[in-house]
Amino acid sequence: MSELCRERLATQLAEAVAEALRADLSRQEHALLVVSGGSTPVPFFEALAACDLPWTRVQVTLADERWVAEDAADSNARLVREHLLQGAAAAATFVPLTTGHQTPEQGAEAVAKRIDGLAWPASMVILGMGGDGHTASLFPDSQELALALATEASVVAVRTPSQPQPRITLSADRLHQARRHVLHITGGDKRAVLARALAGDDTRQLPIRAFLDCPLAVYWAP
Repeated sequence: MSELCRERLATQLAEAVAEALRADLSRQEHALLVVSGGSTPVPFFEALAACDLPWTRVQVTLADERWVAEDAADSNARLVREHLLQGAAAAATFVPLTTGHQTPEQGAEAVAKRIDGLAWPASMVILGMGGDGHTASLFPDSQELALALATEASVVAVRTPSQPQPRITLSADRLHQARRHVLHITGGDKRAVLARALAGDDTRQLPIRAFLDCPLAVYWAP
């Protein structure tokens, strides 16, 4: 039953995203979609890829990325290419968050220039959330969390004790620059974390709280 619910949720989210993109494309040349990685969005990616959209006018980028090769098994870019940029959706413009530099600190400036050139404000930012309350790569144990929450820069290089690879993330400020925000989560554990987040205001403890002050549509299934 939960699998069926998650498939329905993915379809509903895909329809909402497609509607938002169409609405924005009716008044501007290009529209930007910011997505997140992980296993949760895969059914959503596949449902969205099947939607009838003027994909050549759609830009797609990521909320965050591990600093790994784009063909690495745990690359969010690979996930997007394999599950979203398929069929007609392959015509969308995908902007990855990595470069050929050895470290995210070295590549951050180049990535920021790419990101700054996109069609902001984004039509929609789709966030995920971990069991520790992180979203994008805004981790509670990251030394860069305070910077990522406060800076006006587009991207921040992140190193986090709980994560094996260095990462790069869009800053909270850049993620806020969207017409619509969605939190896409599944399972009882994530619902409990969200309930904790709603009950307090310490963003350093549960970084998802940085997005609870703006209108946030929650797409949840068991």
